[in-house]
Amino acid sequence: PAMGSLVGGGSSQDWDLQKIVKGVSLLAAGGACLWLGSELWDRTVQHYAWSTWIRTHLRYRPGSTTGYLSKVLKNHSDNRRKRRPRRVYMDGCFDMMHYGHANALRQAKSCGDYLIVGVVTDEEILKNKGPPVFSEKERITMVEAVKWVDEVITGVPYEVSSEFMKMLFTKHKIDYIIHGDDPCLLPDGRDAYELAKKAGRYMEIKRTEGVSSTDIVGRMLLCYHQVVSPFKRQRRVHKTKSMDKIEQDFSMGSDIGSDSELEDAASSSSPKTPIKPPTRMSNFMPTSRRLIQFANAGVKAGTDSVVVYVDGAFDMFHPGHVEILKAAKSLGDYLIVGLHDDDIVSRTRGRHYPIMNLHERCLSVLACKYVDEIVIGAPEAITRELLTTFNIAIVAHGTVYESDPLPEQYTMAVENGIFVEIPSKSKLSTKEIVRRILSNKENFERKFQKKNASETEYYKNKTYVQEQ
Repeated sequence: PAMGSLVGGGSSQDWDLQKIVKGVSLLAAGGACLWLGSELWDRTVQHYAWSTWIRTHLRYRPGSTTGYLSKVLKNHSDNRRKRRPRRVYMDGCFDMMHYGHANALRQAKSCGDYLIVGVVTDEEILKNKGPPVFSEKERITMVEAVKWVDEVITGVPYEVSSEFMKMLFTKHKIDYIIHGDDPCLLPDGRDAYELAKKAGRYMEIKRTEGVSSTDIVGRMLLCYHQVVSPFKRQRRVHKTKSMDKIEQDFSMGSDIGSDSELEDAASSSSPKTPIKPPTRMSNFMPTSRRLIQFANAGVKAGTDSVVVYVDGAFDMFHPGHVEILKAAKSLGDYLIVGLHDDDIVSRTRGRHYPIMNLHERCLSVLACKYVDEIVIGAPEAITRELLTTFNIAIVAHGTVYESDPLPEQYTMAVENGIFVEIPSKSKLSTKEIVRRILSNKENFERKFQKKNASETEYYKNKTYVQEQ
């Protein structure tokens, strides 16, 4: 009996141990299922087209089960991104790069942690859209200078093919391909991002309204009779019907209309009297939020920082500007750029300048990674008040001047021994860009007419889209 009791007791202990082991196994299996489910969500659900339905119908609703699940999945996604940053890709032509391109790159960066940008080759642009204004090298320089870009790849095709997409996913470890909500069509009418959308690896951002390369070309085509000098005209050029349409679209309600009227105004005005440019149609709406998005929040010059100041119009922000700002930043610790207002630029360069207004130029300059701060509507001449207010140690300027400076413009800086002239690596200027457009005017007019129709249709049918 004693032996029987001992055996029975042993069996009871074994049974208790089995129950413990079974319970632990179930807990482990449950935890594994939860982990596997979250991984499947991360790796599978978000990568397929039907994830759009899930995100729409199971979106966050406070106080609901989906709200709770949304928080759980967000926490998991955030933890996973700490282990492996999300890599996103965006490509484009980036010809005549403007603040709309920069804002698209800003939104793309907000969709991930590491932004890789592809620059389409000259040959691909020529085949699909027509001749580019900037060379591939110049376009790469512009993209590399944008503060939100982490890496640039070249030799990129216009269409995201299966082979190119596979290379992005394997070599560059891309998670998502990003593009704006405006259509990007191939010459045969197909969507250039069709395969990326079918693979569920496509994310869409809001197009930046108010500016486009087509809009800028239209503005520059108005300058075709004013390239040589602001007030000295070439013989009158016969306008084509397409030019009349462009001028109607981009030049409205000016008191100074014809060439003879402009000459009369120029002869009766003193050199310092600003001649107002005609009001151009523009859908651009400057907001404080946009400036904050582009500004370097939290970055400020220290008491012992070497502050460098560069001023100018920075119209049609181009590679020449980038090279000067890069060189200026290397002279000190903190770079401030002063942008002259539209009246100053119009007076010194001519009726149809600046091509980009002050707010547009501010955003283009703020997007440059070498710039720390800007002065909006900076004084034309360097003053003691300006130097003292910003604790400026160096005033710099390139060797290329797009208009003759005032005799006293840099006198204060020269007298204080702080003026530095930086050798300009590029001879590119706003007027040179206009000349490039005019040298191929017929092709650009045809391209403008074609694109202008789609621009009009976009604004006619546009609906609200949440920006990143």
